[in-house]
Amino acid sequence: MNLPSHHIEELISAEHLHQRVDEIVKNITQALDDKPLVIVGVLRGSFMFLADMVRELHPREFHPQIDFMTLQSYGKSTSSSGNVTITKDVTVSLEGMTVLLVDDILDSGRTLNFAVKHVKNKGAAKVLTCCLLDKPERRVVDIACDFIGFEIPDTFVVGYGLDYDSHYRELPYIGKVVFDEES
Repeated sequence: MNLPSHHIEELISAEHLHQRVDEIVKNITQALDDKPLVIVGVLRGSFMFLADMVRELHPREFHPQIDFMTLQSYGKSTSSSGNVTITKDVTVSLEGMTVLLVDDILDSGRTLNFAVKHVKNKGAAKVLTCCLLDKPERRVVDIACDFIGFEIPDTFVVGYGLDYDSHYRELPYIGKVVFDEES
């Protein structure tokens, strides 16, 4: 790993993550009341969160279509570049559908704002948003999320799908990256 010297401090435990996913899914299913749904996961950071959410939908008799889009704004940096690009687009039809966009983190708001507009342009009748993490201090675009897992401080986090230059996605918890010169 060619990254600056650092270590990871646990911020949100695996158990707490799974409890919160269950609560979020309960809120989503109550809000949708058995309406047909397409879930669009924003890759790559949302994949673990989305997988756990989808597993919790099955016992509730929800059977959504699922697709993915890959948006890029970070690259190898620890902060957003401000430019959002699509590297993989949704392939299922969104025309007239209720769409739930699932992302890992609501930070500046640029990525989620871009994704919402993109999905609406594809004909979605209604777009709801769900983010595992929210960093309201970092917001530069006026956007709110319909379903939030956790509000966290302005710190760089990894784990449970979130990465640092493609590392640490496998962690079962959310961890804060602490650069050793910060200690």
